[in-house]
Amino acid sequence: MTGVTHSPNVILHAWLKDELTAILAALPPPLPHSTEHTRGLWQSWQADFALPFGLGANPPPLRLLLVMDNLAGHKSVEWVNWCYQQGILILYTPLGGSWLNMAESIQRIIKRRALEGAYPRTVATIIEWLEATARGWNADPTPFVWGGRRQQRRRAQRERALHRLGGSGACTRRHVQ
Repeated sequence: MTGVTHSPNVILHAWLKDELTAILAALPPPLPHSTEHTRGLWQSWQADFALPFGLGANPPPLRLLLVMDNLAGHKSVEWVNWCYQQGILILYTPLGGSWLNMAESIQRIIKRRALEGAYPRTVATIIEWLEATARGWNADPTPFVWGGRRQQRRRAQRERALHRLGGSGACTRRHVQ
């Protein structure tokens, strides 16, 4: 992680290009496939897109799926074309995805671990502390398990629809007399 004082897309996309280039270089080379097979892979991932993009006559091998937030800057022609040429398909997060709260949780945890109870005097100090905390997190990340209220409601609803059988732990959806 490298801290910055601001991150317009020109900075973010340049950083992402470097990171994605390194990731692609570490992957095994793509398997040789026919143009039709490669086109089919791209099309299968675009099946639910509101506006699928044109693949051209000879699409590159699909190498990586990149999930990004649904901001207009992440949909610029230059950025999308660069990703496509590298074999990277961008999947945009839904506008109301509840799982996004987990990403925000990580941000809050790192901020709290780095800055709580401290009074840094410079932006450089804040960046240094956040970077150190992120390195510590990456060395030993905390696994997250979804356990929100919606999941609890769904679990309770499923359990109401189940009928226990004689204390064995087995269940049925039909009432047994």
